[in-house]
This record gives sequence, C-alpha cells and structure tokens, in this order.
Amino acid sequence: MGDKNMHIGIPKEIKSAEFRVGMTPAGVRELTEAGHKVLVERNAGSAIGFDDSAYRANGAKIATTAQEIFAKSDLLVKVKEPQPSETRLLRKGQTLFTFLHLAPDLQQTKALLKSGAAAIAYETVTDQHGRLPLLAPMSEVAGRMSVQVAANCQHLFGQGSGVLLGGVPGAAPGRVCVIGGGVSGAQAARMAVGLGAQVTVLDRDLERLRVLDEQFQGRLRTRYATTEAVEEEALRSNVVVGAVLIPGASAPKLLKRVHLKKMIRGSVLVDIAIDQGGCFETSRPTTHEDPTYVVDGVVHYCVTNMPGAVARTSTQALTNATLPYIVRLASRGTRAALEEDSHLRDGLNVCAGTITHPAVAEAHRMNCLDPLKAIESGVFATMASTPRRAKATSQKAKPKAKSKTRRLH
Repeated sequence: MGDKNMHIGIPKEIKSAEFRVGMTPAGVRELTEAGHKVLVERNAGSAIGFDDSAYRANGAKIATTAQEIFAKSDLLVKVKEPQPSETRLLRKGQTLFTFLHLAPDLQQTKALLKSGAAAIAYETVTDQHGRLPLLAPMSEVAGRMSVQVAANCQHLFGQGSGVLLGGVPGAAPGRVCVIGGGVSGAQAARMAVGLGAQVTVLDRDLERLRVLDEQFQGRLRTRYATTEAVEEEALRSNVVVGAVLIPGASAPKLLKRVHLKKMIRGSVLVDIAIDQGGCFETSRPTTHEDPTYVVDGVVHYCVTNMPGAVARTSTQALTNATLPYIVRLASRGTRAALEEDSHLRDGLNVCAGTITHPAVAEAHRMNCLDPLKAIESGVFATMASTPRRAKATSQKAKPKAKSKTRRLH
C-alpha cells in the first residue's frame, strides 16, 4: 500500500511566458478526496482563471514560495522541465512528474542526476498500443496552433510572402507541407484543410498514411517521406510544419540550411519538434515574446512551449490525461506504481542518480540502468509505515545499491 497521506506539490511555472499549471482545481479535488495532501504555490493558476480560492475550495493548501513546495512535497507535479533554480531544490526520495525533454538538454540531465530524485517524463509514458498518452493532448494543441501561427506569419507584417492560405475565388490557396503524420501532424493537417489550403502529409508509416487518406477523403495528399519527397514538398510550400517524433530522442534534421535558399521567399517553418532539438537544421528555441526569426528569407517559428499561448485549454487537457497516473503514484507510492506498470515505467528517465531511458542515455553517451534495477536502488518517500518526520533519517541510512550499467552508442 502507498502512503495514504501522500504530499503532492504543484509549483508555479517559472519558464518564460509559461502560464499553464500542473493541475486544475478539479484535479486537486480528486486527490484531496482520496486523502492526499495537496500544496499549490500562490498564484500558480491565477493567470488562466484558476485562483487560489478555487484550489482552497477543493481541499488544497496554498504555499507562499516554491521553496516551501519543494521542501514539503513527496510528489511534484509540473508542466515544463524544471529550471536550474528548481532542480537545486529537488532531493533524494522525491518524484518529479512533468515534461522533461532531456535528449537535447545535457545541463538539465546532469542536474537531475545530481539531485537523486526520480524524474518521470510525460513525453515517454506509453500505453498498451504503443502511443504516448500524456504527450498527445499537448501535441493536439501544438498541431492545431501550428497552422494558426503559420497563417499569421504569412502576412507581410509577419515577414511572410503575403499568401492567404485558404485563397479566394480566382486566387490559388497556399501550400502546406506537414512532415509527420502522428498526433500533432494530423491536427495540423486538419486545421490546414479547414482553412482551404493545399495540404500534403509525409510520413514513413504507410498504415498511418492510409488512415489519413481515409479520414480526409481526398482533401489532402499523402506521400511516403523519402528524403527526396520531403525536399520536393518543402521547396514548393508556403508553410512547412515539422511534426516528427522519436520518443525520448533528439529529433532528426529533415531540412538543411542549403535548402532554405531554394524555398519560396517568405515561406514559414513551424518546428513542433523544437523541444527535442528541432527537426530543421536552422531551428533554435524561441519564446512567445519573440517567436520568430528569419534565415535566408524563410521565417522560423520555434517556440518551445507553444501550448502555453492557450494555457487554460492546455491545462485542462493535460490534467485530463495525467490525473489517473498522479492518482496511481499517490495511492500506490512511486516504487510500487512503477514496478506494477511497465507503461508508466517507460516514463522514468532518471532515478537515484542514474539515467533509465535508453534514448536519453544514447543522446548524451552516458550509461543506462535498467529502470527496475534503478527503482530497487532508489529511495522513495512513500512508505506507509514511516512518519514524515522520520523520512530523512531512514533515507540517509539506506545505502544505494550497486547495479551493473551498460553504455549505449
């Protein structure tokens, strides 16, 4: 059994222009009614209409500082990866549940390893069908937003080519190329088709292309994503949406800088994969305050937290997906929950000072420990028989188990 009085902390997000929050007040109610203690940082959700009073009404207590949240919580629920000031507050015995995107971020990876905490990444949790259920809602949001922002970037004042994606009678619509037919790519295609653009989706999964072809009933074209096909479609498109994903790993570079000079001047690249390093060679992270830049006449939109622009919708969608997992972690305890659920265990990226996800280890050329062995060697502050005031003593006294590791190349 897990600790019936699990302490769950929801800090305010401090990444630039990030107004999402780790849980809605309704989600908090589910936890407090199950007997858990929830601590929410002051004004964590106030920017999107989730005031402190709403959290209090649903059983949470309000903390005045992030330091208090991190000091008192066994399970920390966030949205974005912890910033340096936050990773310094993490400690052995805690569990962090959030988006991490560690493959392109060596600094964060090292900081999490040093903390000794268990870090479970939303983006690598799987389900029985091999899908990514916690990444999916934000992929849906980002996919739909990609065409919205691209349409604005096409305006002349956005340094675009001045093409209306839907066209008008007598003037041809714009061309939209979507690279990747997964969740975000399909949503981007849906929005582009809805605007009346000429849409092509490229993917290397023929079955996925068949599904999209059937779903859209001839309103878009599908192509197998050979290198040649990607280049051909990108060079003649007004908008290119990069929506490729290799779970946990850095995104492949699909377009090189040499291609940009051959593209339509004022065309737009939207890189949904920027959290994983970006899928265009010229991509670099941007913010909502300064979302675009131009390279060789091509506008780049590479905002790392796209769904943050529609933070209320995004928070609701994310909580809907994460809440069952949070309830399980709280009710069973981190160790038991991970041991019992291989799909949740796929989300474990770092545990007890070791990397536990192969793609992250390969990206950084570091050792990777089998997650079950890491769980055995880890210390988790969720033992039902241990009072909270005695946890620090029990954690300190428990030696770290030695396990064999393997190097990935």
